[in-house]
Amino acid sequence: MSLRIIPITHLQANEFVRTHHRHHRPTVGCILCIGLADDDEELIGVAIMGRPVSRVLDDGTTIEITRLCTDGSKNACSKLYGTCRRIAKELGYQRCLTYTLPSEGGASLRAAGFHFNGEAGGGQWNCPSRPRQLMDDDLIGGKWRWVA
Repeated sequence: MSLRIIPITHLQANEFVRTHHRHHRPTVGCILCIGLADDDEELIGVAIMGRPVSRVLDDGTTIEITRLCTDGSKNACSKLYGTCRRIAKELGYQRCLTYTLPSEGGASLRAAGFHFNGEAGGGQWNCPSRPRQLMDDDLIGGKWRWVA
């Protein structure tokens, strides 16, 4: 099976995430979205890139892969991560980062040239000064940061 990167809209990417992602909801915004199609031109994966969620990391030269979601097709994650990394470089970003759960191995990220950067925060964003409704993906816990 050959995999081909295709342009998609944020709306299309979010619909794929809504349908296929195991533990996250769609994103609010983005800088760029890409899709991955199979031989039958069927959408089998998406990646959404945006400004880093953490204000500390939002330095203008860093882009974050805020969602990556596939239907489980072989090599789809590696293809999307590698393409995101190359796009970020071509757009002039100095660093591309993303996060996984500790239970996710990271083989696709390593294959795409990312390296493990350590444990990162996680949990929910609710606080007295900025109350937010608690969502299912706020209960996930700690994450691992990957950087290219």
